[in-house]
Amino acid sequence: MSQPLPRAVAVLGATGSIGASALDVIARHPQRLRASVLSAGSQVDALVALCAKFRPDHAVIADGGRFRQLQAGLQDAGLATQAHAGDEALEALAASEACDTVVAAIVGAAGLSSTLAAVRAGKRLLLANKESLVLAGELLTRAADAAGAEIIPIDSEHNAIFQCLRSRQAQHDVRRIVLTASGGPFRGHSRNALAGVTPEQAVAHPKWSMGPKISVDSATLMNKGLELIEAHHLFRVGGDRLSVLVHPQSLVHSLVEFVDGSTLAQMGLPDMRTSLAVGLGWPERIESGVAGLDLLAQGRLDFEAPDTGVFPCLRLAWQAMAAGGTAPAVLNAANEVAVSAFLQGQIGFLSIPALVEDALAAQPAAPAESLDALLAADAQARRLTEQAIAGHRSRA
Repeated sequence: MSQPLPRAVAVLGATGSIGASALDVIARHPQRLRASVLSAGSQVDALVALCAKFRPDHAVIADGGRFRQLQAGLQDAGLATQAHAGDEALEALAASEACDTVVAAIVGAAGLSSTLAAVRAGKRLLLANKESLVLAGELLTRAADAAGAEIIPIDSEHNAIFQCLRSRQAQHDVRRIVLTASGGPFRGHSRNALAGVTPEQAVAHPKWSMGPKISVDSATLMNKGLELIEAHHLFRVGGDRLSVLVHPQSLVHSLVEFVDGSTLAQMGLPDMRTSLAVGLGWPERIESGVAGLDLLAQGRLDFEAPDTGVFPCLRLAWQAMAAGGTAPAVLNAANEVAVSAFLQGQIGFLSIPALVEDALAAQPAAPAESLDALLAADAQARRLTEQAIAGHRSRA
């Protein structure tokens, strides 16, 4: 009996930390997994180096102006990998026969179009791009249902819930879903102590090695707020069945409480390769390269309530989730702009939630009737937030 062909995997965002973890898992299983499509935003040299190692059929650079550089780099390396550029090429490949599995790891709203394309084509989607669900959760899950696409979340918290439920459907026997948060680098700080936080301090996460934007989101607890909205869409649960616990050890990744009083928790070392191995091998378990959990060595597990007074981004996300419609898109867009300005030294750390709150107040929630409506709300929130930042700079 012949061996089945390896699962063809498109890694979108291959040069980022999640892309690197996905490729590490893929490399451990050459008989069952193959990287067939790799993409990057603008890092041509890094993408060519990955192509030399993994020999994909296709490579995509999002920055169209770097296409010739990518093409030349692949030719100089003697690779048969086809070069592509731009969002349309990325969408076409995500939906094509070039892959049957898509790792969606492009950061921010830029990852939405290729994520939707993969879902509409009925692919297995390993979703690490939380903005797709925050911005267009209703559209994404509806498209997945219509096409029979399989969404497996890769965020450690949602992947934990997925494992506890063995699906992305929270049935009536689920009483409550609890997402855990590390608390970020400023857990226990007062609001006054956060006024002088630098970008370097904010990106120094105590447990995870992540990109700068998501690291700042973790520091403000916006990351957890976005994950609440994600969980609402992924598992079809209302806000009354969602809660957050701060757990600084980051060993319990989430918990599911059932109506009979039982609670299931998924535990493991903080390493994204575990979630990616779940998604790539599901429903089987495959080796990820992550060691098992030694609870005796860890010693203790602590839990505490999040402080939404010091970290108001979590409160703002709850409000946007409750408002629904375009409100989560506004929240996400304003946050992306504010975090970018903070990382560039244009605003202070505490200005991030202030700008997001102003954007939500300026744009009351409207029905999320189409992707165009959501993108229009996103664009307007970005304009308003950029104008507010420019005003802040002119007064400084």
